Amino acid sequence: MTDQRQQEHYPGFGGKIGRIIATSESWWPPKPTPPTDAPNIVIVLADDLGFSDLGCYGSEIPTPAIDALAASGVRYTNFHVTPLCSPTRAALLTGLNSHHAGMGFVANADPGFPGYAGELPHNQSTLAEMLKANGYATAAVGKWHLCLESDLSIAGDTHSWPLQRGFDQYYGFLEALTDFHFPHQLYEGNNPVHVDQYPEGYYLTDDLTERACRMIREVKTTDPDKPLFLYYAHGAVHAPLHAKAEDTARHRGNYDKGWDQLREERLARQKEMGIVPADAELPPRNTEPNEDVRAWDSYPEPDRRVMARYMEVYAAMVESIDESVARISAELEALGQLDNTIFVFTSDNGASREGRAQGSTSYFTHSGTGARPSPDVSEFEIEALEAGEIGGPTTWPHYPRGWAMACNTPFRLYKITAHRGGHSVPMVLSWPARTAAMGGELRHQYTHITDLLPTLADLLGLDVPTERQGQASDAPDGVSFAPTLSDADAPSDHTEQYIECIGHRGMYRDGWGAAIFHEHHTPFSEDRWELFNLADDFNERNDLADAEPEKLAEMVEAWEEAAWRNRVFPLDEASGLFRTVKPPEHARLTRELRILPGSPTVERLRSSRLIAGGNFTITVDLHHRPGDQGVLVAHGSQASGYVLYIENDALHFVVNSSGRYLAAEPVNLPGECRQVVVDAAAPGGRIWNFTVSADGQEGATLAEVPQMIGFLPWQGIDVGLNRRSPVSWDLYQRHGTFPYTGTIHQVTYLPGPPAPDVDDALLEDFREFGMALE
Repeated sequence: MTDQRQQEHYPGFGGKIGRIIATSESWWPPKPTPPTDAPNIVIVLADDLGFSDLGCYGSEIPTPAIDALAASGVRYTNFHVTPLCSPTRAALLTGLNSHHAGMGFVANADPGFPGYAGELPHNQSTLAEMLKANGYATAAVGKWHLCLESDLSIAGDTHSWPLQRGFDQYYGFLEALTDFHFPHQLYEGNNPVHVDQYPEGYYLTDDLTERACRMIREVKTTDPDKPLFLYYAHGAVHAPLHAKAEDTARHRGNYDKGWDQLREERLARQKEMGIVPADAELPPRNTEPNEDVRAWDSYPEPDRRVMARYMEVYAAMVESIDESVARISAELEALGQLDNTIFVFTSDNGASREGRAQGSTSYFTHSGTGARPSPDVSEFEIEALEAGEIGGPTTWPHYPRGWAMACNTPFRLYKITAHRGGHSVPMVLSWPARTAAMGGELRHQYTHITDLLPTLADLLGLDVPTERQGQASDAPDGVSFAPTLSDADAPSDHTEQYIECIGHRGMYRDGWGAAIFHEHHTPFSEDRWELFNLADDFNERNDLADAEPEKLAEMVEAWEEAAWRNRVFPLDEASGLFRTVKPPEHARLTRELRILPGSPTVERLRSSRLIAGGNFTITVDLHHRPGDQGVLVAHGSQASGYVLYIENDALHFVVNSSGRYLAAEPVNLPGECRQVVVDAAAPGGRIWNFTVSADGQEGATLAEVPQMIGFLPWQGIDVGLNRRSPVSWDLYQRHGTFPYTGTIHQVTYLPGPPAPDVDDALLEDFREFGMALE
């Protein structure tokens, strides 16, 4: 529009608007245009799914939808990820090795080292950002786990949240895991979803899948020609092992045979399918310290019944993942989009050994990565089995590591380790318009999760971004495996790959593999490398370290070079260094907190820091009259927590200690009350002694209560009701969220001094020990 025409339209501005508009093209860059006939891209990422857990990889668990993808695409039998969830997600989205991307560990620690920053690098574009810049609509659902714990609230910095990393839409949870029956905190975009009580029969995977289908429908109904990238990161089959009762019932009795027989049966099917060589043999049961697996038949019958139920729930969760794939495929088919969709299915690491030897109904308390002895199956867990509670909302189960060994058939070890059980996972890629002719074929080339971004760029004819927000980006560490889609004999261009996770190390180079199983609390200098000729020994049964010392030296040198190049150092393991060094915001998280009635749930991390490892006081200022009742304060969930409530003119304080309930004697409130105080004393030994008082009169005590440590309580603090997952199941059954009917003025949390033996007091010891090991 000329200046003259601008003057005609806007005469009062003397043509100034015209001059501005005439030169304003640089203000708004042209909208990105996708490649002609650009395919949709759907990536479905399972969590902790083992190599053999799909029907098309030898499982007895029915997975017809994923099997159908395999029938219209190709299955990779030599596909690798990192041995841990956040590192794999970072590698997938950036094309960088995990430490190179600042995610050498899960995003729950911020020790201050570049390889362990706990968030995505500012200078590196994600796959979503690359596709969005080329005209794609981008959507994500499910688990994120790529931002610092201190940013996990609406008051945090959102720069590493999904919407700030290239996604137009997001619905899911930002943390490592959540309750499938009562998610502790969901987010829609950048905003928390405020839910007091989930509907009857709610199940997280169904909710996420429904949202994924809605996103597809919204984009494709509005603009059928606009390509869509959907990233669906499942919470399943990560702990807690939760499933709908009717789904678990379909697997009843399937695992009474035990993990030894299951492994044999899965291997036989893998041989028939060509997944593994026809002469493949299973390695012996895992024997590594604190990771060993006993023979199934060595356990007493009651223990076997409980352990079989854990696997039944797990199988039901695998089925729920397949159902999500079926619904997404059906949605794309109904819209005429399935043939032109690149559909990728894989897992973030191998099956998990966090349930230790016998499994548990309480994931956080009796599971872990350390060298603690594994408790026997308890009478409490047998009672949970008989009551039909395992897998339901009142338990937080994880299965025994014997099942993880079977799920990783035919490989050794599990999640976190550098042996193939930790990082060899199924990967199916289907693009019917291009792969139908190869439908059902296998690909045995070495491929890695860092290869996915460059492969998609190659298939779409896109340039990988070289900068982000004015900062130069690093080239991907991965390489394209696009030639292997159409050519089963195409060579792999991914010839080297280092591995490191919590002290476990490994190296792949040109068909050879080397690996260390690092035993906790031992110096790294005492670790022993194993060496394998993977061309002849794909599942690492025959250690050649003594027979091939020169080859081993070459592999170890290659690992050292890769480790320095990718910022792997300093090494850390169970010393607690990474998890004990507190970030600068720790002081803010542990200040006195005043909560007003009507406040949303206080974020989990902030809530847990108020009570962690020390003394604290909860003061409830209120105006209570006879007849008023309801929850005053609730902190936690069915995983663990405590609740303070008034019912029938009596004050109650109940602690849920990993499903076991400890209750103080009720305090009668015959008249009005203005203040209730809960005082928690931490004398040491990881216990609390509670005192409950009303209007200054001590009323009840609860002694030697096990402290909630680590991530617990998993749900944050509520005032005036108990939202989402209830601390007390009996109270929930009677009253639901149980809103308080009186008047609460405020609730104040006042953290006190740490217990004499709390981790903070041992920080320097941890630091010295950790650095010595490094």
